[in-house]
Amino acid sequence: MDKIALAAGALYVIVLLRAGGTFAVGWLAGAGARRSRFAARTSSAKFRRAERAIQRWGAPVVAVSFLTVGFQTAANFLAGSMRMPLSRYLPALFVGGAAWALIYATAGFGVLKGLGRLFAEQTAFGVAGVVVLLLAVGGSVACRRRRAVAVPPSGDAVPDKS
Repeated sequence: MDKIALAAGALYVIVLLRAGGTFAVGWLAGAGARRSRFAARTSSAKFRRAERAIQRWGAPVVAVSFLTVGFQTAANFLAGSMRMPLSRYLPALFVGGAAWALIYATAGFGVLKGLGRLFAEQTAFGVAGVVVLLLAVGGSVACRRRRAVAVPPSGDAVPDKS
């Protein structure tokens, strides 16, 4: 069997279990999550944005969410907590999950093959590329954390009484 087909099949099973599990947790949690200790997480800007999109567009948002990073989990959880009917959710899961698996399998093998060739032919450039990639990811994470700390939540501002 072809490596890409095998990888795509394995990734498809993984995404179906992960996203389906997230939907199931959302289904079970329902409105109770908004009244629990997880309320802060479910009222974050990312979750509110996902909830508005799901309310407006429904299943296509769930399918397209698999092409994003970070929005996918929120979309599946909220689809469950909003009790999206399985007749609408499952097709979105199958289509979006297949797209996710194919993209990660093909792009993943392409990146690994390219890195392998780079390390074999020009090791110094390979090491430098990995270092630059790690610095970029670390810098991005640090900037996001600083931004999250610097911007106070919208409801916490104290009105000026002058």
